[in-house]
Amino acid sequence: MATLSAAASIHLALPLSFSFCSSSSSSSSSSTSSSSCSLGFSCRPPVISRSSDELVGLSSRCFNVRFKGGDDYAAAEGWRLGSGRGRRAAAGGAARASIGGIRIALPFISGKGDRQKVKEELLEAIEGVDRGAEASPQDELLIDKIAKKLEALNPTKEPLKSPLLNGKWQLLYTTSRSILKKDNPKFLRPWGPIYQSINSDTLRAQNMETWPFFNQVTANLVPLSSSKVAVSFDTFKIGGLISIKAPGRARGELEVTYLDEKLRISRGDRGNLFVLEMVDPGYRVPT
Repeated sequence: MATLSAAASIHLALPLSFSFCSSSSSSSSSSTSSSSCSLGFSCRPPVISRSSDELVGLSSRCFNVRFKGGDDYAAAEGWRLGSGRGRRAAAGGAARASIGGIRIALPFISGKGDRQKVKEELLEAIEGVDRGAEASPQDELLIDKIAKKLEALNPTKEPLKSPLLNGKWQLLYTTSRSILKKDNPKFLRPWGPIYQSINSDTLRAQNMETWPFFNQVTANLVPLSSSKVAVSFDTFKIGGLISIKAPGRARGELEVTYLDEKLRISRGDRGNLFVLEMVDPGYRVPT
């Protein structure tokens, strides 16, 4: 009876390489172990095509993998590989391949390396646009496209329940004209860092400008889902000193679409995009 032992290497960073080893033995003989090979061979690295999920045979024992998912090529994680069309397996499952009619299991392919690559791509795209104040329409389209790629790789599925959400976040990029004061002359725009802080346990949030205005606003949060909150602003603080009660119409919604230890992406109910970096996980919003 012919058997197939597998397991050569699967590298987490593309290109991936697969190496398989086949051996043969009879039911009356035990001299050939599964780790020894009478015939060894290697498959060339698979070619990634983002428009198909076909498995393309390279020979009777080798296969090439093309993943489906558009720009979200990290959706390869957990795919079930067969001799026909690919199907996505349960999260954390193993991929399987059929070679010569014999099914073997392969470790799942991690998307962590892809996520880091897309994060670096996003940070590079927002560099030099002054948090969005100097972004052209073309810049905004590109940044939004990359942000959507990263959102598809979000490792935190219920961000409002995650401790990673809590603390002070520095704004790296936004499309909000009001926050950036894009319609003002440059000398009347915020120069220093802009922060947003969230405490999910007390359902409080705070936006803070620094130099030269030092304006602040605090808000109450009401969960609408595991990733979205209604925001009701309560107090504006002008120059960090003069407190003014916020009008009743000062409200909105905010959805956390990506969250890890260092980076957060959120989207507002008016279509604005926010990219922020964690700077102080221990910060507490005033109650």
